[in-house]
Amino acid sequence: MIETLTTYFSYPFVRYALIAGVLISLCAALLGVSLVLKRYSMIGDGLSHVAFGALAIATVMNLAPMTVALPVTVIAAIILLGINSSAKIKGDAAIAMISVGALAIGYLLLNIFSASSNVSGDVCTTLFGSTSILTLSKTDVILCIVLTVIVLLVYIFFYHRIFTVTFDENFASATGTNTKAYNTLIAVVTAIVIVLAMNLVGALLISALVIFPALSAMRLFKSFFSVIISSAVTAVICAVTGIFIAILYGTPVGSTIVAADIAAFIICFVAGKLTKRS
Repeated sequence: MIETLTTYFSYPFVRYALIAGVLISLCAALLGVSLVLKRYSMIGDGLSHVAFGALAIATVMNLAPMTVALPVTVIAAIILLGINSSAKIKGDAAIAMISVGALAIGYLLLNIFSASSNVSGDVCTTLFGSTSILTLSKTDVILCIVLTVIVLLVYIFFYHRIFTVTFDENFASATGTNTKAYNTLIAVVTAIVIVLAMNLVGALLISALVIFPALSAMRLFKSFFSVIISSAVTAVICAVTGIFIAILYGTPVGSTIVAADIAAFIICFVAGKLTKRS
């Protein structure tokens, strides 16, 4: 097994997959803690569907996917945040409205205008992630590294603000914190993570990277800082484990990483029950 892994990791594309998988999972886990605690855990699902619709538009217009998907998803994150704070359309209804609409329009455009001979295959790959780890380029890895640095800097410099906005927006506003600005910052960074993660796990599985590490950490720890650290460690371990299994047994990378996240959650849930922490 070790010899097989050593042989595979002598190829650049395998190293790219490992680096990108670890960094994307790390970013998603850090953001996931705040999103889960703020009851925005499904925002990842809604934005991933928006990204799918944007990718469909880029495909139809023969444009670079990132140049369309990234700005459209970021704008959708800001709009969704605005809708979410409206008295008329709340939480799950706003996310469902945007996600279902974008998914339907994207699939419709691909079927009507796409020149591809395998529309179903393209859609399946986009929704569930690529079945091959050959698709990640050096540019993808560089983007992941830059994004990870940005996310870490955001958490380091704005940790206390994020903490107060996550747990009590009213108190944060009363103390002079611009809660709207910090919520928008979280939403924008989340949108960027989602667009990059689509290459790895697909649009329908991205929410798992956001939700499961955070929920796993919450089964064992209670403080915000401990949950963040535990969530990040869990996400990295699951990403590495999933990629290793995918390499050895030829399973889809994204689905395998999510399966590892589910297994970690079950372990943490049982451990929490045994130690009476959850």
